[in-house]
Amino acid sequence: MIPVYLFTGFLDGGKTSFIQETLEDPDFNTGEKTLLLLCEEGEAEYEPQNFAGGNVTILPVENEEDLKPQFFKDYMKKHRVDRVLIEYNGMWKIESLYNAIPNDWKFYQIITVADSRTFPSYLSNMRQLAVDKLQDPEMVLFNHVDDSTDKALLHRSVRMVNRRAGIIFERLDGSIDRDDIVDELPFDKTADVIKIADEDFGLWYLDVLDNIKDYIDKTVEFTAYVCQTDKVPKGCFAAGRFCMTCCAEDITFTGLVCEAKNVAELEHRSWVKVHAKIAERKAEIYEGKGPWLVADSVTPTEQPKDELVYFMN
Repeated sequence: MIPVYLFTGFLDGGKTSFIQETLEDPDFNTGEKTLLLLCEEGEAEYEPQNFAGGNVTILPVENEEDLKPQFFKDYMKKHRVDRVLIEYNGMWKIESLYNAIPNDWKFYQIITVADSRTFPSYLSNMRQLAVDKLQDPEMVLFNHVDDSTDKALLHRSVRMVNRRAGIIFERLDGSIDRDDIVDELPFDKTADVIKIADEDFGLWYLDVLDNIKDYIDKTVEFTAYVCQTDKVPKGCFAAGRFCMTCCAEDITFTGLVCEAKNVAELEHRSWVKVHAKIAERKAEIYEGKGPWLVADSVTPTEQPKDELVYFMN
């Protein structure tokens, strides 16, 4: 397998400088035959003469439409490659790249590099593209940080999409600020009954999936949309909401397995108030173990003021 290191972010966000420094590092670049796929050209330019170990080939890709499997097959027929680094265009969808790369290329690391001063604007005006770049990275690096930077906003922007990524705040002098921001939740996980407000379902859904051990044997109460589906075991339904990550085209149903004595009486696509104890069991919709709600009661209720919940504010 050929290791692939993917660097994403928007124009002039610092990707080129980050990759330049990476290839200048003798611990990283020891002479491997490296393909640097350049999908975006900003103000900064590469200085190959400073790469440690050399042996780096830069291959420009001018258009998103050029990212085709045949493009890579043709290149690989002529050149042997030990590894690949990709500076990806912030205006292109990641899916275009995923659909094009050869089967023997494996992503070893995905890093998003962003300018802390301009990223909030991209988040407001190009939300779909911003979310696209935050979903998969193991690390998000925000540079040009100073004392006026709203680090809580940047932290929250990442966490609403990606719960796994490490977050780094880099100052102009190269020093690093720790991401010590606590993920505050708008509900009390220690309460006898954890009451989830309609607008907080998205946050709770992410938290219960990521931190299921915190919820075992606890009781939760929330409003849910009933989905009668054969993807959950007999005697259960999927209790959830329609969630939007970034745009109308990105609306999906997210549900949890809910076991209820009156499941047969529940009308598909109706709204109910769920009062249930939380366990953890295997289920098809989780592709493994996940939250399993054992309902004390499931009763009809009114539709929430806003049917949708949001994974980003």
